[in-house]
Amino acid sequence: MKIRKRNQQGFSLIELLIVVAIILIIAAIAIPNLLQARVAANEASAVNSLRTVNTAMITYNSNYPAVGFAPTLAALGGIICAPPDQTSACLIDNLLASGTKSGYTFNSAGNGNTPADQYFAAGLPNSGGGNRSFCSTEDGTIHFDPTGIAIADHDSCITLTPLQ
Repeated sequence: MKIRKRNQQGFSLIELLIVVAIILIIAAIAIPNLLQARVAANEASAVNSLRTVNTAMITYNSNYPAVGFAPTLAALGGIICAPPDQTSACLIDNLLASGTKSGYTFNSAGNGNTPADQYFAAGLPNSGGGNRSFCSTEDGTIHFDPTGIAIADHDSCITLTPLQ
């Protein structure tokens, strides 16, 4: 019988377990930061979407003075834009006009008068999409609710804290 000298190649089980433990510790630190960064990005996107809606509402009101502000968010969007009309104004992208974008659900409505002299637009976070809800009215100021609950109407929006 020959006795061979055993060559040590590769890593031992303990060395592999230590590396895995280090990776898990780093992941435990990094994942909450990544989730918080995603929430912040979704909130920034929601604010920019409401700014887009504000600009589109003012343009819509100028283009269709007999209607006033758009009756729905869908009226600001549109697929067939040759020529645009009051039901398909093509002022915002179809993703925003559909009501859902970047972890938020959006809605908008004129006040129902003819012509509509007020509107209310709101962004409500979907589950895990954000922490705050946002709204805006015809004055163009974006307000927020830090609890993330749905903002009921035009007058409720005005009473909330304005975004700085």
